[in-house]
Amino acid sequence: MTDIQLFRLSNGMATELSSQAAKLERDLQTLIEANMATCLGVRFLASEYKTGKTHRGRIDSLGLDENGCPVIIEYKRHSNENVINQGLFYLDWLLDHQAEFRWLVMETLGKEAADQIEWTGTRLLCIAADFTRYDEYAVQQIPRNIELLRYKLFGDDLLLLELVNSQSVPDATAAKNITSSAPEDQTVLKSAGHNKTVDIQLSSMSDDIRSIYDQLVGYLISLGDDVQEKQLKLYMVFRRLKNFSCVIPYSNRLLVMLKVDPSSIALEDGFSRDVTNIGHWGTGDLELTLRTQDDFEKAKPLLERSYREN
Repeated sequence: MTDIQLFRLSNGMATELSSQAAKLERDLQTLIEANMATCLGVRFLASEYKTGKTHRGRIDSLGLDENGCPVIIEYKRHSNENVINQGLFYLDWLLDHQAEFRWLVMETLGKEAADQIEWTGTRLLCIAADFTRYDEYAVQQIPRNIELLRYKLFGDDLLLLELVNSQSVPDATAAKNITSSAPEDQTVLKSAGHNKTVDIQLSSMSDDIRSIYDQLVGYLISLGDDVQEKQLKLYMVFRRLKNFSCVIPYSNRLLVMLKVDPSSIALEDGFSRDVTNIGHWGTGDLELTLRTQDDFEKAKPLLERSYREN
């Protein structure tokens, strides 16, 4: 059970607010779907999506996260309902029906979004009032990208979402021994320019840049127990419920994207810039360039700020 307590302060006095579950599962689903981008960093695609005559199911919510990864969201009001097994059933269905999902993305978000789907990061979010210790243990034994999120409602105007447990695998499709049905983006595989994959860039780094990269990753993970690290084709993602930093490695520098308002800081040539209206990999409007140890030390307060604000 959660040990989070919420208090309202008034005239120096604290009054505890009692938490409650949603009256109906549908109420919770409607609330999350209407605020999916704000709460989870996920773009809404469909509600109660039918999985056809063979599977005879309905996926509560389908979405595409800010990294282009497909997301299934399943909801339960209480902790005694087996939301994980149900979610896994739909997760396997999704990986077996990639073309159908791609068509849904194309119809809803456009061809560009459909062409950039990151199947390796396909994940399941289970949202419930609570989870048992057996649920948390089971998640760690399952080779899938699964996150357990506990919700609490306080009064009529406060919603708490808490990451309880998570499991991450390098490639969600590998667990089923399948490959993406979407055509491979050949530009990603070119050996020259800024489209080299993360693995290629890491293998070609100088010793100095590799040292800064290792320190950077260690620092981002140390910001909190809720930090999740995920490697995509072209960049590394660090997130809580939503991204707070993306790291794009190069052989001679690191680009770090942060969700910090660029207008709120003094930008420095060669170190920080506003990329709000400039195409870039990753999420966030503030770009930092790290080439030296001093750059990394300068970046630390901004890294922490992005973590706190997201």
